[in-house]
Amino acid sequence: MTATSPYLLQHAANPVDWWEWGDAAFAEARRRDVPVLLSVGYAACHWCHVMAHESFEDAGVAAAVNAGFVAVKVDREERPDVDAVYMTATTELTGQGGWPMTCFLTPDGEPFYCGTYYPRETFLALLDAITEAWTQRRDAVVQQGAAITDAVARRSSPLTPEVLDGTALDRATRLMARYADPARGGFGGAPKFPPSMTLEHLLRHHARTGDAEALHLVERACDAMARGGIYDQLAGGFARYAVDAAWVVPHFEKMLYDNAQLLRVYLHLYRATGSALAARVARETAGFLLADLRTPEGGFASALDADTDGVEGLTYVWTPEQLAEVLGPDDGARAAEVLAVTPEGTFEEGTSTLQLPEDPDPDWWTGVRARLAHARTARLQPARDDKVVTAWNGLAIAALAEAGALLGVPGYVSAARECAELVLRLHVVDGRLRRASREGVVGAAPGVAADHGDLAEGLLALHQATGEARWLEAAGDLLDVALARFGDGAGGFFDVADDAERLVSRPKDPSDGAEPAGQSSLAGALCTYAALTGSPRHRAAAEAAVAAAGGLARQAPRFAGWALAVAEALAAGPLQVAVVGHDDEARAALADVARGAMSPGLVVAVGEPDAPGVPLLADRPLVDGRAAAYVCRGFVCDRPVTTTEDLTAALGA
Repeated sequence: MTATSPYLLQHAANPVDWWEWGDAAFAEARRRDVPVLLSVGYAACHWCHVMAHESFEDAGVAAAVNAGFVAVKVDREERPDVDAVYMTATTELTGQGGWPMTCFLTPDGEPFYCGTYYPRETFLALLDAITEAWTQRRDAVVQQGAAITDAVARRSSPLTPEVLDGTALDRATRLMARYADPARGGFGGAPKFPPSMTLEHLLRHHARTGDAEALHLVERACDAMARGGIYDQLAGGFARYAVDAAWVVPHFEKMLYDNAQLLRVYLHLYRATGSALAARVARETAGFLLADLRTPEGGFASALDADTDGVEGLTYVWTPEQLAEVLGPDDGARAAEVLAVTPEGTFEEGTSTLQLPEDPDPDWWTGVRARLAHARTARLQPARDDKVVTAWNGLAIAALAEAGALLGVPGYVSAARECAELVLRLHVVDGRLRRASREGVVGAAPGVAADHGDLAEGLLALHQATGEARWLEAAGDLLDVALARFGDGAGGFFDVADDAERLVSRPKDPSDGAEPAGQSSLAGALCTYAALTGSPRHRAAAEAAVAAAGGLARQAPRFAGWALAVAEALAAGPLQVAVVGHDDEARAALADVARGAMSPGLVVAVGEPDAPGVPLLADRPLVDGRAAAYVCRGFVCDRPVTTTEDLTAALGA
């Protein structure tokens, strides 16, 4: 195996004869006349590790697999297109999905049996059953595969567009209020995932309409997450999800895409309310990205593992005795009370996750937190999946660029700029975007729709934070490729380009899950690009993409969070603020006021008058030699203002 994927490399020494996804594996299956065993997972996945240890590292299981199958291993993060097709098949067959995903395919790639994690003995029995069916009831197996493939293809058909107008957006907010957990924050029960895109949707709805309940839902969820065990109280950053409804026990993997999105949510909550908690969490989460996920090349790694030395949560959990060992008996006892570390434990074997139900005395807590964090560095640490995924780095660029501009931390913007330079230099090959790289070597997998949309989103945020025209131009190039190659002919977008590898179905999932769907991410970037450039073509494309997700958003708003957030931006904007001036304090002060505005349709351009490549700054002169701000709606501008007080009033109007 010659892969660059950390997940595939984890399996390189297995006794299973793994093949990488590709024509060669399916040609081998046809030559041998055997099914394909497709195993899909990712490097930070706890149950993927469990199945690997129980089955794929076992000589007996490996012998059965090698004798009767061609085994193909896929990193779902590197090949989201393959994952999407066969996850759809898995959910069609079983009603649920997850990883590791285990599918049995014909040599033509058609799935005829699918599942997720199987214990060793169950898996061995399944291998025998599949082999018996393939050799004794081949016609039925092939017919099953064709039927499942047809069902998967139907799921990718364009939906009837439905416009998300003000009435639909109000209704979506009311539905989300019905799903809310009033006692513990968030939505639904266990397991409970950070609802990043839904929180952004609700923040934007509040900003557009003044809806107090929408803001309350966000505040309650953000407070509960930040004080729970899902948040790393010592080093910042959020785990993937909580296994309970009260946010106490996390599934310990820490993903780049979660933390980039949550950084932005807490940042926007701080902008809306001035919450000290939100500002703290935003800064700490940005610190986690920079300290723990940044790669030597300047990008951001995909994840930290759920396990340490094969034990879930080993790095992160504590007992009262361990706290006392680090802090001494008095501070240790106080820390146990403050952090909800109990003798019985809130996790496993008497250990507890760290929570922070109330704000402790800051003078005491600052020192205690630093001592505990330092002590924790001496423990074994989780492995890091250090591949640089385009889409997730785009989310990180957007979050850090915005955080740097809003919080006044130039280092965040510098990190966003360095990341953008890396991705554009390394991941764009012959004018086309690639999905991922590792250690400065780009992989072969092509970029999917989400890569184009999320990276464009990040570049547009970086353009607004820096005033540099090159990021706006690069975003426009990405969006032009997406419009030319990914469109479905009905306003939406497929997940893969029209010239991508042909799978048994061309994937198209409009739902916003752990990250924005490709269609939603493109809609958002198209909306922002149109506001920054005045392009009616991009505005129309954004509106069409949102309408393509309109039916899903109306029926199940929990799975259309980013589509609804973009719809709020379209309904509110564009609100364009051009700040011109020489590089002086007056221009910076006006820019700070502009960036503090909460309209979901807001875009900001800052720079010299008539700066090349920045349409919002064209024909925007200084006023009596002084820095000035132009507040515009659809490129129709109010009289320019030169003071922060007048700009605040103009934005309020």
